[in-house]
Amino acid sequence: MLAQQKQHIIALIHAAITPLLAGSELSPTVTLERPRDPAHGDIACNIAMQIAKPLKKNPRELAQAIVAALVAQPDDVLASAEIAGPGFINIRVKDSAKQAVVKQILVQADQFGRSTRGANTPVVVEFVSANPTGPLHVGHGRQAALGDAISSLMTAQGFAVTREFYYNDAGVQIGNLALSVQARARGLQPGQDGWPESAYNGEYIAEIAKDFLAKKTVASSDASANSITVTASGDANDLDSIRQFSVCYLRREQDIDLQAFGVKFDHYFLETSLYTDGKVNAAVEALQHSGKTYEQDGALWLRTTDYGDDKDRVMKKSDGTYTYFVPDVAYHITKWQRGFKQAVNIQGSDHHGTIARVRGGLQAVGMGIPQGYPDYILHKMVTVMKDGAEVKLSKRAGSYVTLRDLIEWSGNGDIDAGRDAVRFFLISRKADTEFVFDVDVALARSDENPVYYVQYAHARICSVLEKVGADLVTDVLNQKSTIDLSPLTAVREASLLAKLAEYPESLERALDELGPHQVAFYLRELAGEMHSYYNAERVLVEDEGLKKARVALLLATKQVLQNGLGLIGVTAPAKM
Repeated sequence: MLAQQKQHIIALIHAAITPLLAGSELSPTVTLERPRDPAHGDIACNIAMQIAKPLKKNPRELAQAIVAALVAQPDDVLASAEIAGPGFINIRVKDSAKQAVVKQILVQADQFGRSTRGANTPVVVEFVSANPTGPLHVGHGRQAALGDAISSLMTAQGFAVTREFYYNDAGVQIGNLALSVQARARGLQPGQDGWPESAYNGEYIAEIAKDFLAKKTVASSDASANSITVTASGDANDLDSIRQFSVCYLRREQDIDLQAFGVKFDHYFLETSLYTDGKVNAAVEALQHSGKTYEQDGALWLRTTDYGDDKDRVMKKSDGTYTYFVPDVAYHITKWQRGFKQAVNIQGSDHHGTIARVRGGLQAVGMGIPQGYPDYILHKMVTVMKDGAEVKLSKRAGSYVTLRDLIEWSGNGDIDAGRDAVRFFLISRKADTEFVFDVDVALARSDENPVYYVQYAHARICSVLEKVGADLVTDVLNQKSTIDLSPLTAVREASLLAKLAEYPESLERALDELGPHQVAFYLRELAGEMHSYYNAERVLVEDEGLKKARVALLLATKQVLQNGLGLIGVTAPAKM
């Protein structure tokens, strides 16, 4: 049922209970639920039992009074109401009200399900944010799928979203990268004498070293103000040149991975800029000024226990270097200062320990940043199965499966198909649950493969519409706001209509949870209703009115499938 229809029925119930509440101070909330058994009606309401005890009246008698008021006047939405059990009210909705969703979808088209709920509030969604020390792995892929879908979901609900990638281009890991490439440039192999203890061992390190010695020029291709171009010096002793070249080289590689995955960012933020622009020093000074720091054993500490952390944390070590959460605090201060009063971070579950100290640091700086800033979505890692066995290594990366591997495997070389499968699979479970990605299932052309199942529903509709003919389809679309839908009374039609009407609610629920898995769940359910309808009813019938109504229903279903798939970055193919 459409939201406006629910609100209409809620208003009718409020009007019905108002005389019953006379003289009391009750202000009950009317909630509507779907009956467990569809035979009991379209909507159930327990308002009579909710108000019975404080009014000291019999709930069934109250229900009788409410039902009498509801059916006293004819209504365009409500068909009937009856009492069940101790005082439940079961309501049936008119067929015309159920059918109205088709016209609304056809009129609103790609805007169906969207809202202005966000009121253009600026939101920054930070995701992937990989260290530029290697190719993106499948965990980054899960972040990319989640972050992009959440960004699209928030945009669809009226928020002004900025997608941001934070490059960790400073710190120990970058030093290890430079030493790894330098060792390769000097002819060393992993495991040989002189190979750095914390080196990266993947074959990509050898590729970087080869291109560095060849004095090649590389450029990051993120098309942002922070994109860079670096020409290698070719000198294996020039560690600074190696570092700059390696970081740029891997930024380009990650950009290529993201392009293959269809993910674009609005802004790239460099960790190094926090130091060069004095943001880290400014954050530390603000924390010291707040009185929340102290010195001990030659180090500077932050009283993070004041903000829920299990122990205080070192900010500045005795050697003068900052611990890794300090630039995180400085970075999030910039988010706040840039006007993002809401921020969402999507990170691996291994970042759980940093939440309290980052939030604590942000509260301590005294800028009015709220306690729960930023929001965190922590995802668990992905296990990859292929040919019935777990895949743990990538020849190129050395110690993990890359996102590019997964896309290529899942599409059997077809990047577009692989991208669709990986995107759908990686958002199809709650972020905080373990996920097993089975490549064999992703390649299956059967109901076992959820993305195939949903896309095939769309392709089936396209096939039927092709048989119907372009003229009739155009005729239906030209009558989209006036077409007669009264013939849509079959059982499977009622189920499909009800599922279509749930789409806006599914988006609201997904936004409330910041959980795009809700969209995937909905699409699978809608595809199931579509396949059942396809198997139960014919569209090419002799009755012209029935044919047009069923074409309109298929067009509406096709539109919602397109809307939902587009929201999670998956294509809606016309043929499969």
